[in-house]
Amino acid sequence: MITLGHFDLMQIASAFIVLFAIIDPFGNLPIVLALEEKGEKIIPWKVVIVALGIMLAFLFGGEWILNFLSVDIKSFAAAGAIILFLMALEMVCDIEIFKNNGPEGSGSIVPLAFPLFAGPGVFTALVALQAEYDSINIISALLLNMIFVYVELKSTKLIQKWFGEGGIYIIRKFFGIVLLAIAVKLFTSNIASLVHLAQ
Repeated sequence: MITLGHFDLMQIASAFIVLFAIIDPFGNLPIVLALEEKGEKIIPWKVVIVALGIMLAFLFGGEWILNFLSVDIKSFAAAGAIILFLMALEMVCDIEIFKNNGPEGSGSIVPLAFPLFAGPGVFTALVALQAEYDSINIISALLLNMIFVYVELKSTKLIQKWFGEGGIYIIRKFFGIVLLAIAVKLFTSNIASLVHLAQ
């Protein structure tokens, strides 16, 4: 049975930062601009609706999938924290660990909605966050992120002009460090629970 829980501003803020760091609107801005330069027509509302739909489906169906595969959520969350840690290393150290080999298609759906904004990293984060936070707070954080993505897609040229390449680079580094810290926290808390259950 799915329970939404209660609103908690601290949980919303923390979940927002985690998802923002992974969705990485500023880091993905060059990809959006490159698609536009190739003549792809980006439809912001379509990108947001499809990405949000995919993420909500995984948020509420992810646990069922894990149960079907006989994997408990704490173990998946601990494994997911390792993935988040590696993604944060990419952001901080300017290295490539994960490669995006998604199929080509419509710019609004592929690769923007999936797998750029709603990709494996977000799915991992959603399950990891669900082990710690109430669903209503995760949904709120998702909605806030999608609003941010929508505004960004509507204002790509303006954002690039305001922040410049240097500004976007600094923001990416900052959220990479934040994501590193959160990944460590998620890993240690879930590993502690698993060790306690094993004793």
